[in-house]
Amino acid sequence: MVERSDVVVLSVRPEQFPGVHIDAGGKLVISVMAGVSAQVISAQTRATKVVRSIPNAAAVVRRSFTPWFATTTVSPEDKQLVQMLFEACGDAAEVPLESHVDYCVGMTGSGAAFPALLVEAMIAHAVAQGVPRAFAERAARGVVTGASQLFAGAEGDTAQIVQAMIGYRGTTAAALQAMLAAGFMDAVAEGLEAASAKAAAMASS
Repeated sequence: MVERSDVVVLSVRPEQFPGVHIDAGGKLVISVMAGVSAQVISAQTRATKVVRSIPNAAAVVRRSFTPWFATTTVSPEDKQLVQMLFEACGDAAEVPLESHVDYCVGMTGSGAAFPALLVEAMIAHAVAQGVPRAFAERAARGVVTGASQLFAGAEGDTAQIVQAMIGYRGTTAAALQAMLAAGFMDAVAEGLEAASAKAAAMASS
């Protein structure tokens, strides 16, 4: 099959890649594996044109954001093909450095997991206050899905949005300031770093 193809997509778990034996010389190879470098992919597959990408689970509803990196040997025409491929699953953007893809393993590759954790935290607190779980789940999910639509059309960067909310000095400001004081930013940073470390470990195992 590889011999008859112009484009090869590598979609296996990183720890399974050492068992993939193909000759993709002259082919465009697109990897969706976390943590496996373009150099390693090229060495194992003989491919000289390699693209690394990190889509996420939202691709099933065409809402993934997919960062991708191309080696210098990938032509402009091939890059257009890659962009079109990933835009069929949502939004996509080429990044200038391969290290940016490695970082995005945690930031974008985790997909709905981060909002889901926030929703569950909100539900757990509501239930502890006596709110029925079914209602709490509906309400918390509504917050996240509604916010995503607002973000899609919002002007200005996210920091400005947060500061504007704090500037109102109301209940939302009180909530945001309490979360920040409790180490919200540090917790998110630790999560992103843990995801990147796990991806590197999976690739080397």
